[in-house]
Amino acid sequence: MKKILYVILLWSVGLPSLAQQFNETIKKELQFERRGANNALMIANINGHVNVEGYNGDKILVTVDKEIMAKTNERLEKGKTEIQLGVIDLVDTLIVYVKIPCSDFGRRNQRYHRNKRDGKGWNYNWSSWGNDCKEEYRYLMNFTVKVPSNINLAVSTINDGDISVHNVKGAVYADNINGSVKLTSIAGGTSASTINGDVDLEYDANPVAPCRYYSLNGDINANFKKGLGASVSFESFNGDLFTNIDRIESLPVQIEKKPKREGIEYKVNGNRFKVGNGGINLDFETFNGNVYLKEI
Repeated sequence: MKKILYVILLWSVGLPSLAQQFNETIKKELQFERRGANNALMIANINGHVNVEGYNGDKILVTVDKEIMAKTNERLEKGKTEIQLGVIDLVDTLIVYVKIPCSDFGRRNQRYHRNKRDGKGWNYNWSSWGNDCKEEYRYLMNFTVKVPSNINLAVSTINDGDISVHNVKGAVYADNINGSVKLTSIAGGTSASTINGDVDLEYDANPVAPCRYYSLNGDINANFKKGLGASVSFESFNGDLFTNIDRIESLPVQIEKKPKREGIEYKVNGNRFKVGNGGINLDFETFNGNVYLKEI
């Protein structure tokens, strides 16, 4: 009996203190003030999934499962108050984002993507993290959104979640950090990237606008319709390109020149291919992953 009690005591000491938890479901119904071919929805998440599905309707139906976890009731109440859903209406564009205490969301002079400036854009200002701003709780905001299938879409998240988009026919921009990106039944120009996860793509119709795909620590699985015509560029450190397409041939080395403060920067792009009769550029890049380019 003494031995059993001793084991139980050791196991109990190793347990963390039980956390307080709060769950809430938030629902919003949104519409564009001005409807048109350029309508766009942006969803900016931080912790949690983003699942988007296109449908034959004109409303944006947003459901967010909010979860707050804290060690004390006081911290739990603080999280319930501070973590909120925000909406910005730009007439023909809608932005849905997560309000947090340590960063404000807005239009910045510069937006950084993969440590590079890519121009102006809506994003979070993370400078407050250097001012001893700390969140005394954990939270998740899991998005499930139904959208008109013909809109343009930009979705992002950072931690504890994957991105999935289904049946959206406009341009799709999807950016994750610690999770996968899965885009199915899409047809428009695409930018899909993640750091730790796979990128899976399935096109209903082959895109007619340039596309870029990136994963640092994952594979890229890209499925196109038969009859693809494109110029394909491929770059990887530890990965290879695999394809089931017969109509593919190597293209000459391309040299890019970019003016820099120190002078002219030259970049040699050697892995370039023509698929079919050529066409739009499909840019694939990985570091520790393969690219699987298929016609289905």
